[in-house]
Amino acid sequence: MRKIYLLGALSGALLATSCDNSKDVVEPEDQVTQQQVVNHYAELVYATYVDAHSQAVTLKAKIDALIARPSETTLEAAKQAWLAAREPYGQSEAFRFYGGPIDDEDGPEGQLNAWPLDESYIDYVDGSVNGGGENASVNIIGDEASFPTIDKALIASLNEDGGETNITAGYHALEFLLWGQDVSAGPGGGERSYTDYETGLLCTNGHCDRRGDYLQAATELLLDDLQMLLDQWQPGGAYRTAFTASDAVDSSLEKMLIGMGKLSKGELAGERMFVAWDEKSKEDEHSCFSDNTHRDIVTNEKGIVNVYTGRYVWSDGTVLEGPSLAQLVQQDDSDLHESLMSTMNAAMTATQAIQPPFDQEILTEAGRVRVKNAIDLLREQGDKIAEVSALYGFALDPSDLE
Repeated sequence: MRKIYLLGALSGALLATSCDNSKDVVEPEDQVTQQQVVNHYAELVYATYVDAHSQAVTLKAKIDALIARPSETTLEAAKQAWLAAREPYGQSEAFRFYGGPIDDEDGPEGQLNAWPLDESYIDYVDGSVNGGGENASVNIIGDEASFPTIDKALIASLNEDGGETNITAGYHALEFLLWGQDVSAGPGGGERSYTDYETGLLCTNGHCDRRGDYLQAATELLLDDLQMLLDQWQPGGAYRTAFTASDAVDSSLEKMLIGMGKLSKGELAGERMFVAWDEKSKEDEHSCFSDNTHRDIVTNEKGIVNVYTGRYVWSDGTVLEGPSLAQLVQQDDSDLHESLMSTMNAAMTATQAIQPPFDQEILTEAGRVRVKNAIDLLREQGDKIAEVSALYGFALDPSDLE
């Protein structure tokens, strides 16, 4: 609930700066310019990626420890590090959908967060459930003849080769390698044993050394991709310099709104929630191996809120805040600002109300109501963002957000 309080507190703080008789008048010291908002957005993006990279460095250390000394303890530590690493990255999803460094034609998004993946493309599976098809008998880890050396270059070259679900890289490939396949009909994610990384006679399911090579190389590739994003968004970085240029302010403001709107309505409410809700399918949930989908949803929404409020809370609790879209809209149309802020509060509350695991929530009557409520509010939020876009003369039709 602290996150909701902070969002509401910001709204209150903005209103508190207004004159008593008119919310349309804002004290001069609280006036912000579009240039200031764009500049701070760039800093917020950079901070989020720094945090994501830092958490991935910790993840790499825990995975190295697992491979060096496989045990229940080191496997659990690696899992917890993966969960922690997902928190900042999930918030970074609001920086997509406008052709920035993450998802332009050369961007690494497909290597970082692609899903759903056919786990049988990477490693052994139970042939009676998902997987078990064309890739089940030949997988990268098990096929030493075709792939004698597993390294970053191989993993990158095979990602989405021959099909969209042939995913070899990114957070979800690591998730599968840490948790294993989710074969449960009820609650519970994957149950991979640490012995899948043991050596000699202690190794289970074969190819333990290659599985370890794969896990470590995929983590190194993840770090490389995050570093590329840091390089582009750091002070003086090529994309940041272009994004914050004075002649690019209008375009950059539009991109900020596109990222928020498309994530809210089309991607999060649609691809990541409605499809699974409509089909009642665990195979369509975002983090099926770890049962972390409920946090994916919350952090994605939090990323949208971050962009609007200009506020990012680092993993260590440190707060970054500065000139925001919220202040800009407050100045230009206080009623629209209040309407969007109210919807954001409601959407955040609704996403946090979803009970884990998500794959069971979409099967129960009460759970389906909770998920659908969040979907509807995220769609409404997307429509409100489109209204903000129109306020500044941008043609972001709500139907374009699907």
